[in-house]
Amino acid sequence: MPSPPPPREPILTLPGALTAYVALLALIHVVRVMLPVEWDYWVIEVFGFIPIRYDSVVLAAQLPGGTGAKVWTFLTYSLLHAGISHILFNVLWLLPFGSAVARRFGAVRFFVFMAITAAAGAAAHLATHEHALAPMIGASASVSGAMAAAIRFAFVRGSFLSLRRGDADAAAQVPAQPLLRALRDPRVLGFLAVWFGVNIVFGIGSIGVGGEGVSVAWQAHIGGFFAGLLLFSLFDPVPRDLGDATDAPRPDMSDGN
Repeated sequence: MPSPPPPREPILTLPGALTAYVALLALIHVVRVMLPVEWDYWVIEVFGFIPIRYDSVVLAAQLPGGTGAKVWTFLTYSLLHAGISHILFNVLWLLPFGSAVARRFGAVRFFVFMAITAAAGAAAHLATHEHALAPMIGASASVSGAMAAAIRFAFVRGSFLSLRRGDADAAAQVPAQPLLRALRDPRVLGFLAVWFGVNIVFGIGSIGVGGEGVSVAWQAHIGGFFAGLLLFSLFDPVPRDLGDATDAPRPDMSDGN
């Protein structure tokens, strides 16, 4: 008698790495909420990304954190949020895409990837806000990077945005499309158009996030997104499939006999 097939794991179950990442964001925010207001301002000044820190020696010397803050804030800003709705906004976007990427990369690659895309977002923000005194905080650049990485394999047959998807582990392990092929996929192009459109509208229109008046640093989002899209192959442990990797029906390869 054949053994029953193993249970299929739901697509949106959270891998441990993503659960730990979300828990870290929540824990940091809870600790900040418990601090006196002046201490919380100090935390933001020390660990938030402030472009003018790199622009003026005089002003930089007046900011807490000193020279070290010029280095660590490229990462630490992404662990701070303006409020609960700001965290929820990022987490809701991260759940479907970050789950697939964390499951595919494994914990170490996932955390390094999130750090690098955060740094890329900070660099893009610095390049476009050279004299800004307002600190930038939030994980949106890293979330954007995870979304970009996910679309490299999301639409492939059997993956999590495919019409023929499997369980979560199988969906995360399908071979990715080469970058140039992915950029010719109408579904990927449609996703890119919507994503860039939403970010530009939110950024240029100065629409707040979560009703808390949080400005959208859309240039940082784009920096993180491009980093995730272009660096995906450096992190991807799944061998590339150079054959057909789409949901389109495969051609009949019979010899006609």
